[in-house]
Amino acid sequence: MSAVWLVAREELRFMARNRSAAIGVVLLMLLTLVAALTAAHHQREVTEFRTRQQQAAQQAFDAQPDRHPHRVVHYGHFIYRPLPALAAFDSGVDAFTGNSMFLEGHRQNTANFGDVRQSSLLVRFGQLTPAFVLQVLAPLMLVFLGYGAVAREQETGTLRVLLLQGATRRQLLGGKYLALAAVAGVCLLPALVGLIPIALLPGQAVLVALLVLAYGVYLLVWCGLVLMVSMLCRRGRDALLVSLALWVWLALLVPRVAPDVASAAYRLPTRLETDVAIQRDLRTLGDSHNPDDPHFAQFKQQVLARYRVQRVEDLPVNYKGLLALEGERLTASLFERYAARDAGIQQQQNLLVRMFAALSPTVALREVSMTLAETDLRAHERFLAQAERYRYMLVQRLNQLQADAVSMADDTAQDAGADQRKRISAAHWQRIPVFRFTPASNAEVVRAAAVPLGLIAAWMLAAWCMLLAAGRRVGVAR
Repeated sequence: MSAVWLVAREELRFMARNRSAAIGVVLLMLLTLVAALTAAHHQREVTEFRTRQQQAAQQAFDAQPDRHPHRVVHYGHFIYRPLPALAAFDSGVDAFTGNSMFLEGHRQNTANFGDVRQSSLLVRFGQLTPAFVLQVLAPLMLVFLGYGAVAREQETGTLRVLLLQGATRRQLLGGKYLALAAVAGVCLLPALVGLIPIALLPGQAVLVALLVLAYGVYLLVWCGLVLMVSMLCRRGRDALLVSLALWVWLALLVPRVAPDVASAAYRLPTRLETDVAIQRDLRTLGDSHNPDDPHFAQFKQQVLARYRVQRVEDLPVNYKGLLALEGERLTASLFERYAARDAGIQQQQNLLVRMFAALSPTVALREVSMTLAETDLRAHERFLAQAERYRYMLVQRLNQLQADAVSMADDTAQDAGADQRKRISAAHWQRIPVFRFTPASNAEVVRAAAVPLGLIAAWMLAAWCMLLAAGRRVGVAR
């Protein structure tokens, strides 16, 4: 048996004899398992709830009686975003951004009904999920198990004895690192077991494999950092204090401060401010109810010229329906402009947060985890974009029905039977396609995760370099 394996075996035996360490590892494994089971149960409940609500919303929309199509526009429709399979592992921004939208004419609504409401799309700290346990609590366990790996040997004088007996610094370093890495693997095991059922789902195996790889490398980074501190400190107490300070900085402080700094650097306007700005701009677009409005006066002349008639009453279609089509086109373009502005600000925030990965591997891992779980901001914006396209299609089909299926004379009539003549068959909106959310392909997800994966790999390389540099100082009199 090589010296590296002997050192690793003895280090693991020492940890096993330490009851506190053994209990801590068992508790962390149990906590990870409980978090995985709880998250899976919550995901199943949420998925069933959203499915029921979506079916109920669709049934209510289809069950509308014969009516004027513009009333259907204002009746609106609810849609729900399906929960990604890996959301049970890392819920990401899903709990904060909302998961349903109310679609109606003349307005682009935001997502509603998040589990926790907050104005920013940046992630809060501290949900009990397998991701949180592995990102924050597992490194803390490695700190308590590994702070004395070398400092203990230096403090008791056994390190010099081992070196005099022929053990090299590299063998000691490799054995201690291997023992700590084995503990990290044990900490990762419950989450891995919980991910197996998800990996068996269609299209999830690659994402799960990358997720496990990212978390494995992350824990190996912590093994290197903890062992480096233990090598640089001559006393176990000093190593513990420095390691704890490092954990607070890397796992707690930087990931918590980074979103606040990004929010301050790139301020996202509140929903109220955006609504006020949109209403102000809407007034400049034109008023279809004002016959003297320049835009709609020009639009009217273009319509009359296209159909070669002199009056709107002579049009073969309902002019009010054409006005609704044009008005929705204008307002939708305005909504898209403001949505693009907000998305741009949020992307700037995310890029700034990513820069903090140079100060903390937890920041990089968090981005990788949410991206692979499809619970990041990019996935949320994908839902918003598809919801808006569906809303626009829905409203414009109804507006087109007003133009084609309701005559101008009936639409403007005020007699007793006018209301009945304005109604059209409910079969028209029952034929409108159901909303289907299309998630990103695996290639798109992997591409989005490439940069933060590279940052974690860079941390791994840096940790090894620092570990080797610290290893040269082991046993040197100071």
